[in-house]
Amino acid sequence: MLNCYQYDAFQSKSQLTYFCLDDKLKWVIRRLIMINDKKVLFSGMQATGNLTLGNYLGALKNWVKLSDEYECFYCVVDEHSITIRQDPAVLRKRARTLLTLYIAAGLNPEKNCIYYQSHVSGHAELAWILNCFTYMGELNRMTQFKDKAAKHADNINAGLFTYPVLMAADILLFQTDVVPVGIDQKQHLEITRDIAQRFNSIYGDVFTIPEAYIGKSGAKIMSLQEPTKKMSKSDENPNGSIYLMDDPDTIMRKCKKAVTDSEGHVLYRDEQPGVKNLIDIYSACTGKTPAEVEKEFDGKGYGEFKLAVGEAVKAQLKPLQDEIARLEKEKAYIDGIIKNNAEKAAYYANKTLRKVQRKVGFPDRIR
Repeated sequence: MLNCYQYDAFQSKSQLTYFCLDDKLKWVIRRLIMINDKKVLFSGMQATGNLTLGNYLGALKNWVKLSDEYECFYCVVDEHSITIRQDPAVLRKRARTLLTLYIAAGLNPEKNCIYYQSHVSGHAELAWILNCFTYMGELNRMTQFKDKAAKHADNINAGLFTYPVLMAADILLFQTDVVPVGIDQKQHLEITRDIAQRFNSIYGDVFTIPEAYIGKSGAKIMSLQEPTKKMSKSDENPNGSIYLMDDPDTIMRKCKKAVTDSEGHVLYRDEQPGVKNLIDIYSACTGKTPAEVEKEFDGKGYGEFKLAVGEAVKAQLKPLQDEIARLEKEKAYIDGIIKNNAEKAAYYANKTLRKVQRKVGFPDRIR
């Protein structure tokens, strides 16, 4: 028996009636069906490397607060991951760990659609169509392609070049209204909007034009060793990043080794980027403001401050690590989420995909 996400609401007579409606009315009907009176938010993370404290405090922790306001789709973007060569077994393991981490962090899989990108074929299908509405010059201007090509000169593949088009498909597939983006992803959202507007100018109001999510920004956590650079899961210096699954001793050791300066005062200012970064971490973990942190450690040395930062990070990550350990033992539960949410994502994705396919002239499917 088919569940609600496997049933196509526009089959047979209903489908015929839908396609006979005025474009504006069809637009209203589709929006009401898809978003359940909520705007749609889409985001995702790659299943490569190990997530850092920066990923958690800067993004994932804030996602939990959004499900009451938005219809949220959170994707494990494993298709994006293979633009760089991956060990298949490691990629599968990391993808499952990331999906489990989403849930452990507090994302309710009943309220948020948490799924693997590779389990919804609409991502790749729509990406191919959008490739035909994207210009080479636009892709040539993408700074991330240039950066990644420089780092992986032995594997400059077409997937790396057209990566922004797949990202556009990810977003447009769900008629996304808002996308949380960092500075490094802003250019990708801009090209997504350009592609959507170009397609709409030819075929009518097919895609929602997404906006950047403007809300309370998460903490911007920098490298512990190079505090002018963002903390990264691909940092070649293992002491630069605190990973979410680091054990307590490792967390404390990395905090003790964090780069500071010779001034000896715990002050929140740009002239002391290392200290400022540690204050940001401590603030995000304790809920205290930078001014309160300065007051707390007035007259105290960096050694004492670093110990306090380490303890705060350990306290922040322990519940998350415990919940991940628990969920990893619940194989049937996680498998059920993977199956059900893939069906849910495919249901919504197919509504957009079928309309796009019809607009560009692909033959109707015989059911």
